[in-house]
Amino acid sequence: PVSPQLADSEFSPVFRLLTIFAYGTYADYLAEAANLPPLTEAQKNKLRHLSVVTLAAKIKVVTLFFPEFSFRWGYLMLVTIMFLQCIPYSVLLEQLQLKNVRQLEDLVIEAVYADVLRGSLDQRNQRLEVDYSIGRDIRREELSTITRTLQEWCQGCEVVLSGIEEQVSRANQHKEQQLALKQQIESEVANLKKTIKVTTAAAAAATSQDPEQHLTELREPAPGTNQRQASKKTSKAKGLRGSAKIWSKSN
Repeated sequence: PVSPQLADSEFSPVFRLLTIFAYGTYADYLAEAANLPPLTEAQKNKLRHLSVVTLAAKIKVVTLFFPEFSFRWGYLMLVTIMFLQCIPYSVLLEQLQLKNVRQLEDLVIEAVYADVLRGSLDQRNQRLEVDYSIGRDIRREELSTITRTLQEWCQGCEVVLSGIEEQVSRANQHKEQQLALKQQIESEVANLKKTIKVTTAAAAAATSQDPEQHLTELREPAPGTNQRQASKKTSKAKGLRGSAKIWSKSN
């Protein structure tokens, strides 16, 4: 109830200046500076800080979420890709009416230290990258835009949730397949052990031997095998030496 009274009274210039600090920018103040109270240098810088916040709010930040299940590590990963549009120095110099880049960077650094915004100065590409900025007052006509933005955000969340549910379903299917494969391998191993045991028992019964003794005999070489192999190697070596002697005599 106080604001309409100020707007229609002799204090209307003050009310308009207050409105600019609430919603407007430094460019708005310069456009009406002749009808508004003068500002000190500190007040100008404050309005410039708020103008940077307004420019940052107009930047479109697109964030994409890609749910992906890692079969190697066995957990669900949410891959986030962010595309950030930055504010060029040329736009800031024009909107804030600053003479050079040095003044602009000093102003941005002051805003960062005042926790008005967070970001980085890309001097190579001559732009300001904004990661975070404070919120400003909201006009009534902006409520519909905020509502639409929240609806879009909810739709994006539903898409991400649907993707996560799909990845969880795939992960469960992969888990079931691995368990079935494990059970199949264990069953085949058990059957193979039974077959080997039955075969060994049958062979031992045919030779009237104990099954364990029969397996031991199959694993170990028969007595004298190593001696025969050693004698073969010795005779072969003697033969080589004899041939060497004959070769030397003939020469």
